[in-house]
Amino acid sequence: MLFTSPIFLFLFLPLTFVLYYLVPKKLKNGILLLLSLGFYTWGEKELVALIILSAVTDYSCALLISKGFRKLGLYLSVIFNLSLLFYFKYSRFIFNNLIEILQSININAENASSFSNIVLPLGISFYTFQTLSYTIDVYRGKIKANNNFIDFATYVTLFPQLIAGPIVRYSEIEKMLKKRTISWSLFASGIERFLIGLAKKMIIANNCAFLADGIFTLPTSDSSSLMAWLGVIAYSFQIYFDFSGYSDMAIGLGKMFGFNFPENFNYPYISKSIQEFWRRWHITLSNWFKDYLYIPLGGNRKGNIRTYVNLFIVFFLTGLWHGANWVFIIWGLFHGIFIIVERLGFKKILERLPNFIAHAYLLLVVGISWVFFRSKTVIEAYNYIKTLFNFKAKTNLEYLNFYLTKEIILVLVLAFLFSTPIYRISNNYIKSLEPYSVKFKIMSTLKMFSLIGLFCICYVYIATDSYNPFIYFRF
Repeated sequence: MLFTSPIFLFLFLPLTFVLYYLVPKKLKNGILLLLSLGFYTWGEKELVALIILSAVTDYSCALLISKGFRKLGLYLSVIFNLSLLFYFKYSRFIFNNLIEILQSININAENASSFSNIVLPLGISFYTFQTLSYTIDVYRGKIKANNNFIDFATYVTLFPQLIAGPIVRYSEIEKMLKKRTISWSLFASGIERFLIGLAKKMIIANNCAFLADGIFTLPTSDSSSLMAWLGVIAYSFQIYFDFSGYSDMAIGLGKMFGFNFPENFNYPYISKSIQEFWRRWHITLSNWFKDYLYIPLGGNRKGNIRTYVNLFIVFFLTGLWHGANWVFIIWGLFHGIFIIVERLGFKKILERLPNFIAHAYLLLVVGISWVFFRSKTVIEAYNYIKTLFNFKAKTNLEYLNFYLTKEIILVLVLAFLFSTPIYRISNNYIKSLEPYSVKFKIMSTLKMFSLIGLFCICYVYIATDSYNPFIYFRF
């Protein structure tokens, strides 16, 4: 069930609010748990058993840790979660590569192919990381094990952030699970945040997807450097507004139920280095890898060479986390290599350069990296990158006019504007005004009607059935 689908917006969500606000406080978590399981079952059917099993396992492992069986509980949790990820997400990748190796040396691999037909459950990368962080934090003594299974299972299955994050740690909402205050101001800010995310997805991301999909699927002979760069720009905007839009909707929904989820994006395209980019992009994943992998490996405490090795490992696994495909691994290592180069001294050079040059460097590196992320194979990515720098190829004006419509041009302008903090600045300006001043009332009224207008535009796109699933659902 998509956040952008009519069944969610006009049936599931209103029904959820009615039930949630009617039941007594002590039953609210139970209602959220049942509704979240229903939300997941709608799309995944029997695979809902996996997330229930994950909740039961990590709940039990944390109790084992709290009762003195510390290493047993931790090891069981780590083995279970990594096994779950390995089987459902990576076994197909391993078997497919094994089949290719066997076929290359003329060994019949027909029987082996049956092992690769494994369905990837939605959100498995997110909820396994969440529950794994819970048991690790219990083991480290940062939090206490939760004795209430309903509360813990609610945390694991909470539908706003279940499918594609942000990755919420138990410690971040521990107190809210037990007691949360819902106010009209929090609910209203949740509605605003949700509508902003909905507009990001329906208006910007989906239109950019039309342009990106069209250009990336063009045969190399019909493309040109101009078309290829236009495709990179479109996909860069698509993936940002798609993923940050989902995060905004998740955070907004959380506020409506009394939860404050962590931020996941902070205008990453205004960065001036790859290091800064990763402090702004998919923040909850970056922090997860830092706290549960990079620092335990030694971080930067054991000399430069060990630091670079640790960074290499982290970004290799970051790429692999995004998908079981060589293009994702290369994408992760591509970023890792540039971070290592920046740590070797290039960051200091960037800091001495004019801001626009450092910014251009960031956009160039990230843009080329998205080619790997978007492509299905390494060969496809390689051919596309060759086209980026093939300045001799002529642009097919017929294709350009077909894809670059007036609507798409307008969307690209909006994407450029809203990838900067313009909305945050304007919001802060309104908040800085005197609450009862004429200017505050005018600005607040304009903002309200703008949000209503955005919803109406989104409704038109939803009504025309412009289906385009969230990119991060497949991770």
